[in-house]
Parts: sequence; C-alpha cells; structure tokens
Amino acid sequence: MDLTGFPGLAPFLDPAALAIVGGGTALTVILRTPLADLGRGLAAIAVLPRRRFDAGPLLAQVASLHRIARRHGVVALDRSVIADPDLAAAVTAIVDGAGPEDVTALLAERRQARSERHRGAFELWTGAAEAAPALGMVGTLIGLVLMFTRMRDPAAIGAAMAVALLATLYGALLANLIALPIAVRLKRRARQELHERARLEAPLAALAALAPQRDLKDYAA
Repeated sequence: MDLTGFPGLAPFLDPAALAIVGGGTALTVILRTPLADLGRGLAAIAVLPRRRFDAGPLLAQVASLHRIARRHGVVALDRSVIADPDLAAAVTAIVDGAGPEDVTALLAERRQARSERHRGAFELWTGAAEAAPALGMVGTLIGLVLMFTRMRDPAAIGAAMAVALLATLYGALLANLIALPIAVRLKRRARQELHERARLEAPLAALAALAPQRDLKDYAA
C-alpha cells in the first residue's frame, strides 16, 4: 500500500494484523450465520443511506381502495396495482373473502416474519462486533508468541510486537466504528418500520369489513 502522502499512518498499518482480525472476523461471521441471513446482512448496508420507511403513502393507497370498494365492491380491488408485498397480500385475502380478524392475523404474521428477517440482518453485524475484539486478542497472542520466539533477532521482535499491538487496535476499531454502529442503525430502522407497518392493520381490517356489507347489498338487489 502506497502511503507516500500519509507518512504518519505507516506505523499503524500491518498486513498480518489486518489479515488476522479482518479475515478471522469474516470467517467467524460466515460460520455462525445462515446463508440467507448473511446475504440480507450484507445487502442491508445499502438501506442505511435511504429514507426511513413511511406508511403514509400506503395509508393513502388504502384510503383509495376504500373508495373503490364502496363504489364497486371489494372484487374490484383485484385489478389494483399494489407494489408493497404486505399490502398486496392483505388486499388479495380481502378479495378472496377474508374478514377483519383474518386480515389482522395475516398482517401480524407477515410483520413477525419481516421482524425475523430484520433480526437476521442486524445480528450479523452484532456478531461481527462481538468477534472482532476476540480476534484482536488472538492476533495479540500470536504476536507475543512470535516475539518470544525471536528474542535474538531485534528486527523480528519489532514486527512481531507490531502484530501484537495493532491486532488489538484493529479489533476495537472494527467493532466500535464499523460493525456495532451498523448493527444499531439497522436495528433502529427495523423497529421503526415495524411500528409504521402496524398502522396499516386498522384501515385494512376496516376494508375487509366492507365485503359482507357489499355482498348483502348485491343479495338484496
């Protein structure tokens, strides 16, 4: 690595310590995380710069679906274009005859499944934050062993001591400046999204309650 423009950083960079901490942390996370959660955890990084989930547009769409159902019946909702998967599943169930309790249970089930997916994503980074300091200590022990076995070679002692000290530093930085902040932000976003999605339950249950009313009108006609 060319550090010509940053001579002050040269003492703090050691490839061996980086390999022990970075590679060891990555291997630990891979071994302890299911493949699906591993993919979600890595893909979740792209979500962080985006705006937080807001149920407002979905609530407006539900209100529009209410107007359609009142005029043409819930069967007409089958032609609606709905991008959100939870909302689409609820509307499909309503068209198929699901009642308010069924829709509420469906949304709760989907919200729980979503919560588990979110948990898998942020637990990957929580695990990395836990593993990094431990791998830093492993690097320190390796450096100390190398240092004690090379006591007669002053040049080799310096390199081994660098591994011992910098591995601990890398473990602390990786845990506290990268992995843990990502985990906390993902957890906060997941909690906020689940709270927002809970706002959809009452309007969709009310939409499901329109179906029997419409059926009675058709029967009376």
